[in-house]
Amino acid sequence: MVGILTRCFIKDREDVKNPAVRKLYGMLCSLLGISLNVLLFGGKFFMGRLTGSVAITADAFNNLSDAGSSFITLIGFQFAGAKPDRDHPYGHGRIEYLSGLAVSVAILLMGFRLAETSFVKILHPEAVDTSPAAFLVLTASIAVKLYMAFYNHRIGRKIDSAAMKATATDSLSDSVATTVVLLSMLILKFTGLNVDGVGGMFVAAFIIYAGYGAARDTLNPLLGQPPEKEFVNQIAKIVMSYDGIEGVHDLVVHDYGPGRVMISLHAEVPGNRDIFELHDVVDQAEIRLKEELGCEAVIHMDPIVVDDQAVDDMKKRIMELVHNIDGKITIHDFRMVKGPTHTNLIFDAVVPMQFHMGDDEVLERIREEIRRMPGNYFGVIKIENPYYSE
Repeated sequence: MVGILTRCFIKDREDVKNPAVRKLYGMLCSLLGISLNVLLFGGKFFMGRLTGSVAITADAFNNLSDAGSSFITLIGFQFAGAKPDRDHPYGHGRIEYLSGLAVSVAILLMGFRLAETSFVKILHPEAVDTSPAAFLVLTASIAVKLYMAFYNHRIGRKIDSAAMKATATDSLSDSVATTVVLLSMLILKFTGLNVDGVGGMFVAAFIIYAGYGAARDTLNPLLGQPPEKEFVNQIAKIVMSYDGIEGVHDLVVHDYGPGRVMISLHAEVPGNRDIFELHDVVDQAEIRLKEELGCEAVIHMDPIVVDDQAVDDMKKRIMELVHNIDGKITIHDFRMVKGPTHTNLIFDAVVPMQFHMGDDEVLERIREEIRRMPGNYFGVIKIENPYYSE
């Protein structure tokens, strides 16, 4: 159904990096979710009143609340797709993360509420409706919810939407909960054993775990998570493909929501080449990053000494020295400045986050190793931490 709807209503549906296309995908799936949940509510409410089943009627209102979650996602995509304005020059893309977080909170609340209800049922078992109508309604509900989980997960991965992935988790949690209720009914019908409360506790644990995962996935980009390693490698590959760029470091990725990513980085360039020529090279790299990765880029040029054997040899010695301390430490922006009494070795050392040594300890270790080198060298070192996972 979703495939047919996307072909009918979304032009250029394969251009998922286009914010307008992403918005249409999100709104279409949200509207479908609202429609299916309202249909489930109507069917369950009618069947509950017809059979007198309180459980089916209660489950109907649960589907009505799910329609509310889909409505939150719909509003999130609507506002997230708004163009940047004077008050929000970076766009409104993070609203999509907030809508996903709201759905995650709803999942967690449902899990805790189910745990509370199940605990009471363990202490005070209640009669469970085992009529054919109840089986029919629950089976249909499982099928619909599994379908909703499937298409939300598939489209969520296609457009890389945390909000839709959270909605998929919500639908999957509902289907698991309903499946356990159905199994409990079957066990009661054929064995007389009421395990409704125990089954509910297991489902509650699953839902709370799923809700935690969904909340984490929507909170991380809001708090500032590191970019994916593949994305970092793509950036480095594009920039390093240009003649005149010798190295890349100090890469920072600013995520203002899907389709609104900005990056800044330092590019090492030969200090003996024409600055206007190198500026043109950097401009070309920035344009290509925009075209291929859809992100705004700002590249700072760091001039380095090239074609100097003494500097190259010393840089290799320092790299080996640093790697002997720990292979995860890297260096960049290496320079040598000779004076009348000593030679300064100036460079930046990049230390991974949560390293087993503190920054001051690493700094002192490197300086001590440099002091031990013959030739009266002194290390002028700046310790940095990367903004992405190595």
